[in-house]
Amino acid sequence: MRIRLGVTTAVAAGTLAALSTAPAQAAEYSSALKIRGIQYDAPGRDSNRCDGGNTDEEYLTIENYSRTATVNLKGYVVKDKAGNRFRFTADHYLQPGDSVKLRGGNGTDSDARNVVYRDNCNFLWNNDKDSIYLIKPSGAGADSHAYTKSGSDRDGNGYITYHG
Repeated sequence: MRIRLGVTTAVAAGTLAALSTAPAQAAEYSSALKIRGIQYDAPGRDSNRCDGGNTDEEYLTIENYSRTATVNLKGYVVKDKAGNRFRFTADHYLQPGDSVKLRGGNGTDSDARNVVYRDNCNFLWNNDKDSIYLIKPSGAGADSHAYTKSGSDRDGNGYITYHG
């Protein structure tokens, strides 16, 4: 019996080690906030000029999938595979079933319109492939996805939906 317990413990430890080294895009987190979709390729020719560019047409939609809990985005981080990041520094409350669009470019954040601007005119997401990470204020993962233009965007419109 001890031998079996030792083997079971070793197998369990090995399984935990394997899970902790699994790629981030394979993880399914138990978080109310999840990435609902991404417009990774802004319509038209890419122009990251702050005046007249189209970085505000590139956006990430984050949704509160909880049925009861309101979640404050303050302290959450969104980042890409290269480590480019955006931190929600102000209070922005998502009611159950509510979503927010995190847009590139400059604009006025609005709870009423559910939009937050990165106040950065550089594109965050790559047009060919990238990884998206949503990180809780504690540093734990909330959600993540990897995409490729050829494999994830079947209709080629630059938008991918996750979590239905």
